[in-house]
Amino acid sequence: MTSKTKRIFNTQQEVMARLAASTRPLAFRARNAAQWRQWQRALRAALKRELGPMPGPVPPRAEVLERTLLRKYVREKVAFNSEAFASVPAWVLIPSPLRRGERRPAVMCLHGHGIGKDTLVGLGLEGGQEDYQHRIACRLAERGYVTISPDWRGFGERAEPEEWVRPGRDKCNVGYFAEGYFGYQRLALQIWDGMRTLDYLLTRPEVDSRRIGCIGCSFGGTMTTYLSALDPRIGAAVIACYVSTLRDALARANFCGAQYMPGLAKYADIPEVMMLTAPRPLMIQAGDRDSCFTIDVAAPAARRVQRAYRVLGIADRCCIDIFPGEHEIDVEPALAWFDRWLAGPGASSAGTIAERP
Repeated sequence: MTSKTKRIFNTQQEVMARLAASTRPLAFRARNAAQWRQWQRALRAALKRELGPMPGPVPPRAEVLERTLLRKYVREKVAFNSEAFASVPAWVLIPSPLRRGERRPAVMCLHGHGIGKDTLVGLGLEGGQEDYQHRIACRLAERGYVTISPDWRGFGERAEPEEWVRPGRDKCNVGYFAEGYFGYQRLALQIWDGMRTLDYLLTRPEVDSRRIGCIGCSFGGTMTTYLSALDPRIGAAVIACYVSTLRDALARANFCGAQYMPGLAKYADIPEVMMLTAPRPLMIQAGDRDSCFTIDVAAPAARRVQRAYRVLGIADRCCIDIFPGEHEIDVEPALAWFDRWLAGPGASSAGTIAERP
């Protein structure tokens, strides 16, 4: 006997059905600046609720572990405490030479899902490691920016010990579950570390605190999205090869424990999180041959983000860069974007517009 009742047996079918039934009350529907402000406050508050508790602040006890003088910049390896039970190693690149007392714009360069911070500064590439980030921290430092590139939890020097994770298990998910025993969401802890990295960056005497940017590809794009959405100190951002939708992510299981936003489907979608960067300048990059965040999904999702900027009458502050490439940073447009908003005439005001349309 065959039942005519439609039944759902696996998780993929379940989550797709849940998504289809969701009303997502904080999807972007604003038609003017006043409605936009109300929507922005509501979605930010919802994200913070779902992210849950954050660790308490601690003295960073920052130190420089090594210092290398290169042709156009100085490379420092630094470390600092982000909370009572976690430390962050990072590379800092300082343009050289600098005049006494000179302060430069700075960019946080956030690594993707892989080996960590090293390839951003041109290290660890000898063995054929994929360079989809194209040494972006070096390129920015050569252009006159101070850059900082931290390791995220689970990557680089913060990678999980091989003997701790049983064979066949995803290290990202193991780290996520382990911290969950203590009531923390891993994305919340990553965001916390990013904000503490920015705290440290702003203590550097070479940095102009009014001119701060952020760039990342893939998982680095995830972190650029959430940091720019939640920390108004970031004055301009480039999100490379991450724009997508929950429908696409859930249909293809394109997520992991390191970088998913809990509860997002109850309120809105990935493009709405990117909209929270407005009115600060935002470039969204998408490769037309990207197999991870495919162009057929990325392009319309990016156009959704532009709507928020059009409502505010500042369409020029949101740029969609669809480039002939794969899962990578499109370097030259990204450099030009930061030059426009952080380094050009009048650019020092870019970070001060964070909360006003």
